[in-house]
Amino acid sequence: MRDEISIQFTRFSAFYSPLIATIAGGFLRDDGLVAKPSMAPPGKSAIEGVVAGAVHVCQSAPSQGFGPLEKGQVPPAVHFAQINEKDGFFLTGRAADPTFTWDRLRGKRVLVDHGGQPLAMFKYACHKRGLDYSAIVAVDVPGGQMDQAFRKGDGEYVHQQGPAPQQLEHDGVGHVVASVGEAIGPCAFSSLAATREWLRTDTARRFMRAYRKARAWLLATPAAKVAEAEASFFPEIDRAVLASTIGAYQKLGCWTPHVEITRPAFEATLDVFLHAKLITRRHRYEDVVAPPPAG
Repeated sequence: MRDEISIQFTRFSAFYSPLIATIAGGFLRDDGLVAKPSMAPPGKSAIEGVVAGAVHVCQSAPSQGFGPLEKGQVPPAVHFAQINEKDGFFLTGRAADPTFTWDRLRGKRVLVDHGGQPLAMFKYACHKRGLDYSAIVAVDVPGGQMDQAFRKGDGEYVHQQGPAPQQLEHDGVGHVVASVGEAIGPCAFSSLAATREWLRTDTARRFMRAYRKARAWLLATPAAKVAEAEASFFPEIDRAVLASTIGAYQKLGCWTPHVEITRPAFEATLDVFLHAKLITRRHRYEDVVAPPPAG
């Protein structure tokens, strides 16, 4: 008899392959667990499910803890392992541009994802590359409509998470010219979150053991083979596009061998959010991050 573990995603894409592979690759099953995956309902945070006790583990971001801390509150959940240690958004242009520099965006219409963390990261990437964000014509199209807007001719560049950019390339609509993650470098981008109480359970230790194995497998396995294992989770995505996306993230270094959310990565995220004026002070690592359960 396997124990059920409820896992909820906030966003679902190949970018979160460390968590998807934990389920798809049979690693949880090997440790006597059966996954019950779900998506956070529209307008709700996966953290709410964790706090309500309906979700054991969720895909989130350490920056989620900044909101409560800014109000003087203790975050209700903690972030105990990283999923991605780099931003996973790409910049796609209309034409191939092997000599692209961020200065090319000056005065151009750019469809920018205006979600809290994606926008903060994009602004910081511009800053790191010596471009004032106000120098671009940033277009705010609802997230679910950005792709179609670009395909219909709006914007000279579009800012998206994989696999959307790789699909644009595959369809001959655009060419990936830059990576936000490459411009910023390592940071605490996306994470696994749970309650401190759950992290003390045997189920948490078994989950963590499976997650560590899945990450190691993901780093050592060719992208095409990972895509094969995850294909059933992405029925609408071309297999070659899925493999291309996974390969891009492997190369970018989003999925490091260590699972811990490191202090330097956390400090880098504080830099990003301070630059975007989304926080007023540097928050304590211990208020947001907990060590992963021993596997």
